[in-house]
Amino acid sequence: MDSKKDKKITLWMANNGIGLLRVSLGIIFLWFGFIKYFAGQSPIEDLAMRTIRTLNFNILPGGSLPIFLATLECLIGIGLLTGKFLRLTLLLLLIQLVGAFAPVFLFPTEVFKIFPIVPTLAGQYIIKDILIISTGLVIGSTVRGGKLIADPAIAERAKRIEQAKMDEE
Repeated sequence: MDSKKDKKITLWMANNGIGLLRVSLGIIFLWFGFIKYFAGQSPIEDLAMRTIRTLNFNILPGGSLPIFLATLECLIGIGLLTGKFLRLTLLLLLIQLVGAFAPVFLFPTEVFKIFPIVPTLAGQYIIKDILIISTGLVIGSTVRGGKLIADPAIAERAKRIEQAKMDEE
């Protein structure tokens, strides 16, 4: 590929990648959250409910837990899709991910066939959250107006300017 086309494609990816990442993650959360409103449709519903009961010391009534989780995930999805209240949305995402990872420690025999090498289907479902954490970090890096920079020379100048600003503070 010639250099001009490569630069143009790279610039397009830098200008659109984070927005597409945010929308993609929003779709996933809205979708997975929505199916939790319907009993028996989520492949890890039982494990998720037992995890929430354990984490909240059975304070929340059992019948409200599926609605709570479904609503939390739908709110995260809507926040990501719209880009509104992004800081709050990312905080909710962090809280949800703590709960999503908890079964690894609370119920390891249900997460791994052979600990910690061979995950069960539920374990695979949870392990994919590592990618979601990274995605949330990348999206979070833009809440103050940051963005990807496709040109290395411009990126280096921007890095030096940012460092100088931080040194002044």
